Amino acid sequence: MSFTQTQEFTKDNFPEEVLESSELVLVDFWAPWCQPCRTIAPTIDELAKQYEGHVKIGKVDVDQHSDLAASYEVASIPTLLLFKDGQVVGKLVGLASKSEIEEAIKRSAA
Repeated sequence: MSFTQTQEFTKDNFPEEVLESSELVLVDFWAPWCQPCRTIAPTIDELAKQYEGHVKIGKVDVDQHSDLAASYEVASIPTLLLFKDGQVVGKLVGLASKSEIEEAIKRSAA
């Protein structure tokens, strides 16, 4: 799967791209077989375009990077985590609407 503005986070680039980022980072923990994950994917891509330059948005495939998912206690997918200064500052579990995600971004950016 390829994403336009949406980055692919892996265990190799996660520390640099997420934990050391100076901007707010939204991480979508997902899997290709997960129907709700596929349902929310266009919204994530849309938000990546909308917030480009302000919020970094990317995905972690939990099948390929189960260690990352486990380290953030991701028990069900999709799970969206917001990171600021290397810390989790927001969390949405399940199929969230665009407005719910935007509200979480605004709260976390404040």
